[in-house]
Amino acid sequence: MTKPKTMTGKAGLVAAVALAALLTACATATPYQPNVRGQQATGGFTDLRLEGDRYRVTFSGNSLTSRETVERYLLYRAAEVTVQQGFDWFETADRRTERDARTVIDSDPFSRPFGYGPGYGYGGYGYWRPAWRYYGPAYGGWRAWDPYWGDPFFNRAEVRTIEKFEASAEILLHKGAKPAGDPRAYDAREIMANLAPVIQRPVPK
Repeated sequence: MTKPKTMTGKAGLVAAVALAALLTACATATPYQPNVRGQQATGGFTDLRLEGDRYRVTFSGNSLTSRETVERYLLYRAAEVTVQQGFDWFETADRRTERDARTVIDSDPFSRPFGYGPGYGYGGYGYWRPAWRYYGPAYGGWRAWDPYWGDPFFNRAEVRTIEKFEASAEILLHKGAKPAGDPRAYDAREIMANLAPVIQRPVPK
């Protein structure tokens, strides 16, 4: 007598397909998107208005999103917020200290010799230095670095264990022509035009 077929094999196949679909959804770097729950890839940008012309912008990447991408998307979002609010250019609100921009670049723990260049020198963005949070088991979770308020000790072993990046910056919005010679001033429309080709947006479902 033939034994009745069970649903075990079929159920296992369905479970395997569902797991594969879930892993595929997770294996996507964070695109340029708002940071809200329920998206295919986690992470994205958030904005907080601090005063009338002052904002804090943040971009969070998942474990597949490079540090360069997070920084680039944050810069693009800062420019986008500036235009959306009816302004023309923005500057980083760095709570200016005695440390000059050159020192800030050199103190970045992810500049060379760790394999990263000193920020986005192309297009005149070489002084773009947001604050960072790095996530990795070497730190027991998140660890912060601020370009103007001290930086932690990093070594090559720690750099290799970082899993994801989050960057934020306070910006002041302005109207009119960007002042010449100020490395912390950025023309919003110029940035958007220059970075648009490398901005990856979510794929429509």
